[in-house]
Amino acid sequence: MSGPVTGEAVALELRPAKLLSRGVAVLIDLVVTWLVFLLVMVGVLVATGSLDEAAVAAVSVAVFLLVPVGGPIAVETLSHGRSLGKWACGLRVVREDGGPVRFRHALVRGAMAVVEILLTVGVVACVASLVSERGRRVGDVFAGTLVVRERIPVARVPELAAPEPWLARQVNGLDLSSVPDSLWLAVRQYLGRARQLDAQVAAAMAGRLAEELAVRTGVPVPAGVPAGSYLAAVAYERRERERRKAEAVPLSGAEAEVPGGWAGAVPEARDVGEEIFPPEGGGGGEGRSGGQAGTGFVPPV
Repeated sequence: MSGPVTGEAVALELRPAKLLSRGVAVLIDLVVTWLVFLLVMVGVLVATGSLDEAAVAAVSVAVFLLVPVGGPIAVETLSHGRSLGKWACGLRVVREDGGPVRFRHALVRGAMAVVEILLTVGVVACVASLVSERGRRVGDVFAGTLVVRERIPVARVPELAAPEPWLARQVNGLDLSSVPDSLWLAVRQYLGRARQLDAQVAAAMAGRLAEELAVRTGVPVPAGVPAGSYLAAVAYERRERERRKAEAVPLSGAEAEVPGGWAGAVPEARDVGEEIFPPEGGGGGEGRSGGQAGTGFVPPV
């Protein structure tokens, strides 16, 4: 198993970054870092003009250690592996198990970067990345990290089937605004690979993801609903909301002036009415097929 794995020996769907994209990210970071370093050095030299040469040299060394060396370490730690260059190229530094990097990981990578990037103009880093199967430089090997692509192509997202009507009603009113993109990515990856996993491992992963979704939405998982089915239903609901938002067409002025928001036989108006007044009980099919039937709303004749 050559790819990153979790503690349960489940392969993660992480895509190691290519050398070209990593090189562009490093170049962006170096340009920004050295611009900041030069600005800070100019200010330091102006402020220390009255000091002797030894003091100026000591201050210059301290500034070098703080900006070109300490700066990237601090940025990588605070951003959890996403510097400005990596953000621009859609990359992120993660641990070998897929988790976020800590200060110790950024410290090791930053210390090794002084040798393999700054002192050797990136030659050592390029050679190590070309030799490594996953494009890891020496700093990644010692730190136990990996640079991956964050932007997953749309074609890799699994197809989602519509859930049962009773389950769709359970997740219809969930507030999904607090769910982070990282959790949605984990849910999509699980749904795409659930059938390839061991049954016990898949159930455990689904349970953890469902619990985290419940915490984010503030609504517990419905009793008796399997965690995997719940994840699929919530993911489908989110996709449908995004689709409706993208396809939403504002009503014209004449339609908007009609009392009660009813616009005659305009299909878009009936769809809006069905979403605002959902059918009661389990007769979901009759409510949809009968237009306004079961909604408690009678259109004017």
